[in-house]
This record gives sequence, structure tokens and C-alpha cells, in this order.
Amino acid sequence: MVPFKRHLHAAHSLVKGLVPLMEAGGYGRIVNVISTSVREPIPNLGLSNTLRGAMASWSKSLSRELPACITINNVLPGFTDTDRLGSLAASISAKTGKSVEDVHSTWMSEVPIGRLVDPMETGAAIAYLCMPVSGAIRGVSLAVDGGRMRSI
Repeated sequence: MVPFKRHLHAAHSLVKGLVPLMEAGGYGRIVNVISTSVREPIPNLGLSNTLRGAMASWSKSLSRELPACITINNVLPGFTDTDRLGSLAASISAKTGKSVEDVHSTWMSEVPIGRLVDPMETGAAIAYLCMPVSGAIRGVSLAVDGGRMRSI
């Protein structure tokens, strides 16, 4: 129940509270940062995968219900150069006995750009989705993953 409240319920409550203000101002952009697990579930993260998928579905539904001046979209980050990813690599290393470097190499073998995504690249995608010129983009889940996902 806590993960549901923290993700989907919290997002819905925020949107519900902010939409009237956005509509009154004639402009609004909502961007959820979710996970690539929306399209390709991550092994051993069933609850997390389900919640992220629910967020994407909620966003898609809402994209057809919001006033014309407000858009909602999702960004799906891939392997991004953050402290959190470093912690995850260390945790996997401890559980599997692989070195952190081997964990990282395994990840990079799946990413066509051959490197971690720079957080600025994710930020630039979010910034674009917030610009007036992106007004026709509604209900989209945009992967910023260096081409890692195999799904269309």
C-alpha cells in the first residue's frame, strides 16, 4: 500500500490540486520520471514494475482528459550516471560476487551508446517536454536510455 500511495496516489493528488491553477494560467506541463520497466520489466522487481506501468497508463488516460493547454508525459531513464546507480552496482556486486566493474560492463554491453546516460541528457528531454513547442506531445513515454530497450 505504501508504494502505491507514494507513487500513483501522490502523483494523482498533485495533479488534481495543480490542474485548476495551470488551466487558469492557460499553460501546464506535467512530466513523470518513471523507469524503462514501463516497457521492459526488470527481473525481481515485480511490485515496482507494476507501479511504474500503472503510472504510465494513468498518464496516458489523463492525457485525453486534461484541458488542451496542459500536457502530461513520462520520461523513462535508463542506466544514468548517478549515485543511485553506483549503489545498485555495489549491491549487485555484494549479492553475486561479481566486481562492480563487471556489473558495469554487463550493463554497458546492453547499451548501444556504450556509456551511462548523462543526467543532463535526461534533464534536456524533460525541459523540452515542458516547452510551449512540445504542446502536441501528450501521453508519451519517452525512453532516455542510450538505445538499451529492445521494445518499440
